[in-house]
Amino acid sequence: MQVSTNQFKNGMAIELDSQLFFIVDFQHVKPGKGGAFVRTKLKNVRTGAVLDRPFRAGEKFEQAHLEHKKMQFLYKDDTGCHFMDNSTYDQLTLTPEQLGDVMKYVKDNTDVDVLTHDDIPLGVEAPFFVELEVTETDPGLKGDTATGGTKPAILETGAVVQVPLFVNIGDNLKIDTRTDTYITRV
Repeated sequence: MQVSTNQFKNGMAIELDSQLFFIVDFQHVKPGKGGAFVRTKLKNVRTGAVLDRPFRAGEKFEQAHLEHKKMQFLYKDDTGCHFMDNSTYDQLTLTPEQLGDVMKYVKDNTDVDVLTHDDIPLGVEAPFFVELEVTETDPGLKGDTATGGTKPAILETGAVVQVPLFVNIGDNLKIDTRTDTYITRV
């Protein structure tokens, strides 16, 4: 399926020069002189290299078809992160380069979507919302309110998010993994 530059979205996969790229960022630019264009940052799926590339407005590309496969995150070790297909029990190991920083919100035994293209694993999509426990933060003070400011908190997976001042160690929090933000206590 072909997509135009005006249909670009962050995270979309396109085929360019017979290679697969994820769109990391894009910006439509309309200069005072000349035609409009789209400035993009593309990440090569195989090499991990990020390149800046402008395209003419309306230029078309082949959208890569990515398959989402539900798998369970088992554990992490020196070789990478290990996942298991719940229906076939096949196991798969992905390297930190393939995963990026998405695993900072994923606990052991959590179901995730593993992205594949032509049966080659490319990466992982974490759930949009996760519930994690606070393992380290400054103590909350009596009278602190939700609008009174924020402080950093380290979660059980090692991720660091800004939280309201009233949050304490041991609190379970709902986190939006797409924006790295605190939503609420649970």
